[in-house]
Amino acid sequence: MNEGAMGSVSSNPEAPFEGGGLVLFSVVRQALEADRVLREVGYRVRLVAPPAQLRKGCDLAVEVNLAEKPGIERRLGQEGISYLSLEPLKTGTSPLLEIVTVADFDSWLMVRAGNMKLTFDKESGQIVNTSGGGCPDIPYLHAELVGRSLTEAPRPRDTGFTLCALMLERALEEGLGIWKGDVCHDAHCRHGSD
Repeated sequence: MNEGAMGSVSSNPEAPFEGGGLVLFSVVRQALEADRVLREVGYRVRLVAPPAQLRKGCDLAVEVNLAEKPGIERRLGQEGISYLSLEPLKTGTSPLLEIVTVADFDSWLMVRAGNMKLTFDKESGQIVNTSGGGCPDIPYLHAELVGRSLTEAPRPRDTGFTLCALMLERALEEGLGIWKGDVCHDAHCRHGSD
């Protein structure tokens, strides 16, 4: 257990993620900031696309353990992060969207997350291209990522402010996991990479 400004916060990475609640936002930047702030004090959270029936503003939400609602609301208030509501996920709602696909192009693998794509060299792990989106931060992120290795690339979630940056982050995480051999996606695994 971590003792943060709010009191006791669960930080056991071995425990299953409880979820059960969604913090909804009107702007993607607020969701990204809330995710960062809540993680910093030890809350187990994850950025997700909310089911269509719960979307009220942007297409991004923070999934939280509903039992931690009071502390989460208090922390967001202290940090000045605006949110629309913290809603319980009811049984029978559509699943949260976490769609990632991989395409093999001989020497390269392309990882697609949402509308964003990241392509890397299978041998070296060097990022050779990013594409998709249309968000204003994508040209900057493209310039920052292309030519760098998956292990040394800057994190799009740390420098971007849009849903496109978040999806590019997902693609980078998945690509890195595949390249390191930690993740197998379809038939795409790389074993023994150092």
